[in-house]
Amino acid sequence: MMDSYTGLIDKPQRSFWAGALAILPMTLSVVPWGFLVGAYSLEVGLNAFAAQAMSVFVFSGMAQLVALGLMQAQAGFLSIAVTVALITSRHLLYSLALREKLSPERARWRLGLGFLLTDQLFVITPLGKDKPLNKAYLLGAGLTMYSIWNLSTLLGIVMGKAVPNLTELGLEFAIVATFIAMMVPMIKSAAVAICVIVAVLVSVVCAHFNIQAGLLLAIVGGMGAGFLYAQAREYLQ
Repeated sequence: MMDSYTGLIDKPQRSFWAGALAILPMTLSVVPWGFLVGAYSLEVGLNAFAAQAMSVFVFSGMAQLVALGLMQAQAGFLSIAVTVALITSRHLLYSLALREKLSPERARWRLGLGFLLTDQLFVITPLGKDKPLNKAYLLGAGLTMYSIWNLSTLLGIVMGKAVPNLTELGLEFAIVATFIAMMVPMIKSAAVAICVIVAVLVSVVCAHFNIQAGLLLAIVGGMGAGFLYAQAREYLQ
């Protein structure tokens, strides 16, 4: 993947298809997730057009599922907006990590790649200062994920009408599998491992006691634990 990213930077067309190929394995895990979003949208009360438009314009599986759940619970617009903003706040960190490389580019590239930026796209993007920005590579990967996500949602809408109780088949496990597959390769140090372990423990405890802010507490707790470990290790050395 890394050779494709840097070695084809002067060959946009080949870079585009290399990016599409690099992200393709990760798209397989979001297919059942898309089925779930499409079928759940109908269950909540959206029509087929609105359900598909949600994937076209929002393009965030977790945000869509949470928003749909809150809509079903008849939550207010402000509650939905704040909750979705907290859940997707990690994308702000992704953007900050890519800002130095993307800021010199034209607005159409910044906005386009910003819209296509997902967890999967961030994972396959080399962040080292010695790695130049391969726009065609990222565009190919991002559009591939976008296309498969929308196609999966469409199939979920169609199947949601034809297959009864589709949302009760355990398809939500695809969400867990997706994030585990992305997270494990990124655990390359003790600090990151501690961050993950603490975040998991906090989320489990919050889920057990039905604490609504569990996700936010897990994020803050994990990051804090990893940071403190790194600082303590540096001090002791």
